[in-house]
Amino acid sequence: MKGLIRALPDVLATEPATQGVRAVVLAGGRGRRLAPYTSVLPKPLMPIGDRSILEIVVRQLADHGFSEVTFCVGYLSHLIRAVFDHHVEAGVRIRYVYEHEPLGTAGPLRLADGFDDTFIVMNGDVLTTLDYRDLLRHHRESGNVLTIATRRRIVKIDYGVLYTGSNGNSGQVEAFEEKPEIAATVSMGIYVFEPRAVEFIPEATYFDFPDLVQALLSAGEKVGAYHFDGVWFDIGRQDDYERAVAHWASADDGSHNGADHAVSAHEASTNGKAARLATASLRRSRPNRSAERGDDVAQAAAIGAAASASASASTTASTASSAR
Repeated sequence: MKGLIRALPDVLATEPATQGVRAVVLAGGRGRRLAPYTSVLPKPLMPIGDRSILEIVVRQLADHGFSEVTFCVGYLSHLIRAVFDHHVEAGVRIRYVYEHEPLGTAGPLRLADGFDDTFIVMNGDVLTTLDYRDLLRHHRESGNVLTIATRRRIVKIDYGVLYTGSNGNSGQVEAFEEKPEIAATVSMGIYVFEPRAVEFIPEATYFDFPDLVQALLSAGEKVGAYHFDGVWFDIGRQDDYERAVAHWASADDGSHNGADHAVSAHEASTNGKAARLATASLRRSRPNRSAERGDDVAQAAAIGAAASASASASTTASTASSAR
């Protein structure tokens, strides 16, 4: 690990693609899928090991050369602000945009200003080994107004699926498939924008990313996809949160034997500089600073720690059950 950290300056010196590029992190959602923990703790502050998700994200952005980060915040924003008022990430300036009522996943971008050049937008609950430099290069070379980072995801249906009524007779079964798996290309919640894409977002209106993509396509604008095969955790999902906690624990003790296939893919897909950057970012330790953050943040951190412990226990129990 020390070798990886020492190698970072050389990697950064040869990769200037993010210089001057602004990163916008969407951190205002309620995180209902992680309730009840998110009733008192904003989802981006859910703990992964000894750090919150958002702290890891900012560290990754810093390691990739980003110096301007904007948080779009809303729900429990005072806790996020309290954490980062006491968290100084070297070389990173953090600004805040406040969403006073829900505006969807794309709407908050209209509250921000200063979009004069290419910029990145990402959800505040995404942990990945994605190389942001390569994503930016792909976007620029493709000439897209919007590029969406994507990943192939297998969705398993836990029921037997019936295929009925193709000839208008819904009472007739034509085929039966037991617990099928469906492959889909899904958005990773990471996007590269050209400034003119923001013009398609209405002001003061609830507007999601699918609405924006449809508006761009209807106007004949070029929207592209960047395919990624490395590790990706959507922390908004309970099972992904549990896997992320398990990954952190296995990385901390030097063993990866307890991680599932998604985590193993991380170890297998060491794509040069991207993997070294991401691994160093995810595993770099820091002292516990909860005492500096105020009573409300310390209380929220305690609740978050309970959530992390619960997720870890759930993962362990699930692994043991599978072994039986």
